[in-house]
Amino acid sequence: MFVITLTYLRPLDELDALMSQHVAWLKKHYQSGLFIASGRQVPRQGGVILARSGSREELETLLAQDPFVKSGCARADVVEFTPSMTAPGAEVLKEL
Repeated sequence: MFVITLTYLRPLDELDALMSQHVAWLKKHYQSGLFIASGRQVPRQGGVILARSGSREELETLLAQDPFVKSGCARADVVEFTPSMTAPGAEVLKEL
């Protein structure tokens, strides 16, 4: 499993101008089954994406195509981990 953090590098108005493209990119990868959850950091200085396990190299290639990253408005950092414990009801995360 992967936790991806997006760190904004440009002013929010530049990111907002790309938001519809970024959301379309996210939806594409939700439909493929890769992404599990995503959202803004609080305060709004970046975002977080939870992704299924697989090839880290393929994930990093895919992240480079995020309109935020591709435009230089954000940086994506990837942390890979294997869930060994979960809260009740979230056991499915250990299978991803």
